[in-house]
Amino acid sequence: MILSKIFKNTLLVLAACLVLSACATKKEVAIETKKEVAKETKKEEVAKETKKEEVAKETKIEKKEVATEKSIQGQMQGDVYTGTDSVEYLSDGVPDRVFFATNESILTTPARETLRSQAAWLRENSNINIVLEGHADERGTREYNLALGERRANSAKDYLMTYGISSDRISIISYGKEKPVDGGSNPLSWSKNRRSVTVKAN
Repeated sequence: MILSKIFKNTLLVLAACLVLSACATKKEVAIETKKEVAKETKKEEVAKETKKEEVAKETKIEKKEVATEKSIQGQMQGDVYTGTDSVEYLSDGVPDRVFFATNESILTTPARETLRSQAAWLRENSNINIVLEGHADERGTREYNLALGERRANSAKDYLMTYGISSDRISIISYGKEKPVDGGSNPLSWSKNRRSVTVKAN
């Protein structure tokens, strides 16, 4: 009988230990599960925040690109430069340069207007001789751009001659792509570099 009581008590102690052990394990599993859920929630929050930042950056970049494109559009007509930031003046109201389209030496309407004002100024200042410098953008070979610069300078010379300026007063030189006014490598920079510049020779 005493043995039976000891056996029962031992069984009770073992059962209690098993129950307590099971409860402790269940509690640890619950804590681990909560930690994993918290980690996943934090990861999701970080991912959402990162996504928001990426969208904000993309939006900022897009706005910047649109602003740049509008700025470029305001300074170009087709691919011909129409801005004035690189223009200097022979005299008050007489710009010193005309701009050309890509691979072209044909004078645009604004170029002809500029050359007409140069011709009027040259007629008033008959003691001044000029050099017409032909330029090209960075694309193409050196030889091609030198020839293109020469054609551009000759176009300006021919137009000035039709307005009564003697060819004896006009010299031409081509620099091709060797003397860019804008060192950038983009459509706006290229359009500024495709030009013929009128320079006083004396």
